[in-house]
Amino acid sequence: MPTSTLNLAEPTCDLPMAAKAIGASRSHAYALAKKGEFPCKVIRVGRRYRVVTADLRRLLDIDNA
Repeated sequence: MPTSTLNLAEPTCDLPMAAKAIGASRSHAYALAKKGEFPCKVIRVGRRYRVVTADLRRLLDIDNA
C-alpha cells in the first residue's frame, strides 16, 4: 500500500488500514489484535481497534516528515 494513501498524520488509524499497510489480511489483523500480538500498539475503543500511527510509522520505517 502506498504510504501516501495512509493518513499517518492522525494519532491513530483503524486496524484494517494498518493491516493493509503491513500486508496482512483484515481477519488475520483482528486475530492478532485480539491475542495482543499485532506488531504495533493497538488500543481498544469500545468495539473498535485503533492502531497508534507512531508505532506503525516505526514498523514501516517512515520518517516523521
